[in-house]
Amino acid sequence: MSRSDWAELVLENEELRVTILPDKGADIVGFAHKATGVDPLFRAPWGLQPAGSEPREGSDGHAFLENYGGGWQELFPSAGDPCTYGGETIPFHGEVATVPWSCERGGDALLCTVRCRTVPLRLTRTMRLERTTLVLEESVTNEGVEPAHFVWGHHCVVGPPFLEKGCRLRVSARTIETIPEMWEDTARLVPAQRSSWPHARLRDGGEADLGDVPGPEAESHDDVYLTDLAGGWASVENPRLGLGFRLTWDPDVFRWIVSWQPYGGASAMPLRGAYALGVEPWVSKRNLEEAAAAGEALRLDGGATFGTILRATMEELA
Repeated sequence: MSRSDWAELVLENEELRVTILPDKGADIVGFAHKATGVDPLFRAPWGLQPAGSEPREGSDGHAFLENYGGGWQELFPSAGDPCTYGGETIPFHGEVATVPWSCERGGDALLCTVRCRTVPLRLTRTMRLERTTLVLEESVTNEGVEPAHFVWGHHCVVGPPFLEKGCRLRVSARTIETIPEMWEDTARLVPAQRSSWPHARLRDGGEADLGDVPGPEAESHDDVYLTDLAGGWASVENPRLGLGFRLTWDPDVFRWIVSWQPYGGASAMPLRGAYALGVEPWVSKRNLEEAAAAGEALRLDGGATFGTILRATMEELA
């Protein structure tokens, strides 16, 4: 099977059908709940371009943006802005989301592996299904001799038709931070603020409950950092459908939730027209260079391996 000429691999049971693009960062681009036909993952309205297509306008040399089509990507060994580490330049959102992974089946599981070019790290993801849950058993191995640092993130974004006005974002975070400067003048939130979840100050005055998801008529575009986690979980619930999409992880590893919120107000290319909600566990809100300097990056000795588990579940709401 193919999606815009990209090879697809499928994990499937009686409850879920999960689709992966091994040659495009092992992106998870489908998460279909069979009982309802609902797939919560964001599919960009501009579509995924075939491999080798010209970069989308406005991507400014960032490989991650050149053919971003939605879904769920791994950000590794850095997340956020480009940076320099160990004399190597690491691109926006790291390097593994834009390169082919080696993927092979082992029984009911899918084993996906990629090696970084900029650091001596190998990332391995074993994927399996347990009823309505996708389990990601992941490990990082330092194939070098010297210690290496890394920042890790999961760029998981939900979208319509699952996402709509009336959905509810629930998180384990207690603190909201907004980015220091607005990306676009459609931002509805005061930049550089720190407030208590779920209320954030609006640029036009008053407050918004960030747990309440507006529709695309909000015409807003914000990026929000959520921290001080009481646990490792977040969910987006659609009361009309009676369904929720829930992520769980180790909060000692992923200590931040980055919430991209283009609620119909993304006007600049290449993200123009997006209506979506990011629910993204990250190790740090900083890129690798800044996180290593601040003592927030993960550190792995030469020859050592570090592992963690994430789960994604479709839930029926009570």
